[in-house]
Amino acid sequence: MADRVSSKGLAYFEELQGEPVELIEITGVVKWFDVAKGFGFIVPDNGMQDVLLHVTCLRRDGYQTILEGTRIVALVQKRDRGYQAFRILSMDQSTAVHPSQLPPVRTHVQVVPTSGLERAIVKWFNRTKGFGFLTRGEGTEDIFIHMETLRRFGLTELRPGQVVLVRFGDGDKGLMAAEIHPDMPTGVARSH
Repeated sequence: MADRVSSKGLAYFEELQGEPVELIEITGVVKWFDVAKGFGFIVPDNGMQDVLLHVTCLRRDGYQTILEGTRIVALVQKRDRGYQAFRILSMDQSTAVHPSQLPPVRTHVQVVPTSGLERAIVKWFNRTKGFGFLTRGEGTEDIFIHMETLRRFGLTELRPGQVVLVRFGDGDKGLMAAEIHPDMPTGVARSH
């Protein structure tokens, strides 16, 4: 680290690619951190906006992950989209909450089915976003399908054009799938 600028140690300067960068020391609590996504956020004690904590910052300073509720002291820098952690100075996990102690997360709203089991075609599905849409044909309302609904019925993905059997109901923003199954072929069994 380069020279300390303030008497409280609140600002530092570091050379990054030949450019001096101002770093601010903050203390706060980890709001959440998602290992799969590779980032999370720190809520600073001083009331400033949340600070992005990227996994590369953790790993650079010798940590693999961090739990929600962990007390942290970090150097942060102002970026175009807000503050981002640059260095982890210390961590206190005595206040952390283990994921098994967290309440289950409701990732989406479940609906009560109002339809029978109907054939539908996958318009599109994006695993990264965790949702997609089905159609029963031209002139019908699209049916929203969430990744959690797929998982509940043993499916891992959908392909555009794939035919499925779906039971759906009315959600806040339109029709939502409540149940989904692969379409079962009918007719005589074929041998290959």
